[in-house]
Amino acid sequence: MTRLVVDTDTASDDAVALLLAARTPGVTIEAITTVAGNVPLPQATRNALLTLEIAGAAEVPVHAGCERPLLRSPQTAQHVHGDDGMSDAPLPEPTGAARSEHAVDALLRLACDHGADLTLVTLGPLTNLAAALLRDRNLLGRFRHTYCMAGAADARGNITATAEFNVWADPEAAAIVCDAATPDTVTWIGWDASRRDAVMTPERQRRLRALGTPLALFADRINRAVDTFATTVTGLDGYDLPDPLAMAVALEPGLIQQAEEARVHVATGGEARGQLLVDRRGTAAPPNLRLVRRVDTEGFQRMLLNACRGEAA
Repeated sequence: MTRLVVDTDTASDDAVALLLAARTPGVTIEAITTVAGNVPLPQATRNALLTLEIAGAAEVPVHAGCERPLLRSPQTAQHVHGDDGMSDAPLPEPTGAARSEHAVDALLRLACDHGADLTLVTLGPLTNLAAALLRDRNLLGRFRHTYCMAGAADARGNITATAEFNVWADPEAAAIVCDAATPDTVTWIGWDASRRDAVMTPERQRRLRALGTPLALFADRINRAVDTFATTVTGLDGYDLPDPLAMAVALEPGLIQQAEEARVHVATGGEARGQLLVDRRGTAAPPNLRLVRRVDTEGFQRMLLNACRGEAA
């Protein structure tokens, strides 16, 4: 049994990642924590609640967290995911509500009480995790492992020329996580892997829709806006799914085909904001992160389709 805590700025690809976790046998989601990022915090929380209900996991507690980056004004990716983060698809309102406990308090509590049995997966800006680390420097070592959808190890960006959105949105938070990480405790799956190994080409999109299930049609519908962005801005042959790819790696590490341990810093100022500075020199300080560079594309696609075969709740 894999027990997860998921931190998310829930927009369309985050929602698919939550479906993947909720519908994969042997996986239990212990809690969801939400953070501002792709959309403002209330919308991210609403999207998480709704996705869990659609996936048949409405009982999972949801905790709202930080509504802005540590030091900066909030910046969203609504130009990518739509105003509601879900391609402005006609979706119902969730029936549930978030718990009163703040996400940062929930992360600290869960790590202290059950951390050795819990895998943490982060899908958005690292604000909640960094805030928790400021209160407990040893937090990362308390979890079984932490997987982050973060960065672009090849310095090819999707929000600027060199930066990936999650790290760019709160680079100070990402820097705090980097500073506290070790390769044994933290793995980052970046946009470089997603761009290569998690693209939903037109044929893969047809395969998803052909399932005909409510879950498959939901996953397809909420990514229409991202498809437009990906084909016109990032130049991909279809939209990519960075958050589901990170989730798949967390659930099945055997999907990793190439990874490296490296010393990574995060640029926090000027034009390089959010860029990963990966030091591969022989004189570099000891590695602090494991970076996933390539993932089994077909294995990921099988996991995704299997998760979407079931009926919605």
